[in-house]
Amino acid sequence: MTKPIIAIDGPTGSGKTTVSKSLARILNYTYMDTGAMYRVLALEVKNRKINPDNDELLRETCEKCDFNFEEGRNGQKVFLSGNDVTEDIRIPEISLLASKISAKKVVRDTLLILQRKLGESGGVVVEGRDIGTVVFPHADIKFFLEANPEVRAKRRFKELREKGIQVTYDETLIELNKRDIQDSNRELAPLKPAPDAIVIDSSNLQIEKVIDYMLNVVSKKINFERRF
Repeated sequence: MTKPIIAIDGPTGSGKTTVSKSLARILNYTYMDTGAMYRVLALEVKNRKINPDNDELLRETCEKCDFNFEEGRNGQKVFLSGNDVTEDIRIPEISLLASKISAKKVVRDTLLILQRKLGESGGVVVEGRDIGTVVFPHADIKFFLEANPEVRAKRRFKELREKGIQVTYDETLIELNKRDIQDSNRELAPLKPAPDAIVIDSSNLQIEKVIDYMLNVVSKKINFERRF
């Protein structure tokens, strides 16, 4: 018997990061934020002034990008070339650039290998936008978390302002809708629920209720034997 892979997908502001971290902590599983991988790569592309449409330079950047994740007292930290970029990768500019480069096959192919290697042994909660459909299509448990755009924009706006990023609610809503369009309409690995995913609308749910529901689902399947 092996610990399962739990996939949690959804758009920005749906609450998937909060529930993924909480679920991993409660289950004592490894938490993997695949979106952060694309974000840190986007930051590297920006810092090196690389044309995001140049596939060859993107491939080289993917292969040479020196990033790692560390669990700290206040949560997971992201490092790029030894520097803490945990907050830097969350600004709106990097979010949109991450969405753009994540549509590139060369980028997804390179990071897909790393993501599968990190999670293939199980006992992980993997967060992203294509985990249940592409990265781990045979994940033991799949969730897709969603909420209406206005609710998600309010959550995102609050998060950014708490981090000292000066944006307006309207700007946040526009940026969120733009990313939704990019992520949902890209040809490669679009944002959508897997056919066997459990879809949860968190628009009117407290985050604790979402976590409790997920834990009930997991508890019923936790002893299932891995299928691959």
